[in-house]
Amino acid sequence: MTIRKATIGDIEKLSKLFDDYRIFYKKESDLAGSKKFLLERIKNKESEIFVTENSKNELIGFVQLYPIFSSTRMKKLWLLNDLFVSENYRGQGVSVSLIDEAKKLCKDSNACGLVLETAKSNEVGNNLYPKTGFSLDAEHNYYSWDNS
Repeated sequence: MTIRKATIGDIEKLSKLFDDYRIFYKKESDLAGSKKFLLERIKNKESEIFVTENSKNELIGFVQLYPIFSSTRMKKLWLLNDLFVSENYRGQGVSVSLIDEAKKLCKDSNACGLVLETAKSNEVGNNLYPKTGFSLDAEHNYYSWDNS
């Protein structure tokens, strides 16, 4: 398996993987919308996307990170927003490798850290993240506002 930064040339394969990710999170399939969304992120350099490719040049996983900033630390901070591995490749260390690549980006960009959120019901993620060095912040409340 190879992990590398996604390029415009990956859009067709990546869009399918991204659509599968959205379906996993109970969203309607929208392959055209997925393609448009990812193209905008890559073209506008609004996120960093890393993909895992198997020996058959199939994309089997990805991680997408968005740059944000910590005012108190006065540094860049990366939001690990999306992490997905195709069902047939789960349990083989792909997620751990993608998280390691995210950590490398953090170090290479002199950022102060990575943050993420996952549902309390996401047993796989809630077991994975502590094993890869993330700590659960049990002291702060997380709030959201939806503009729909």
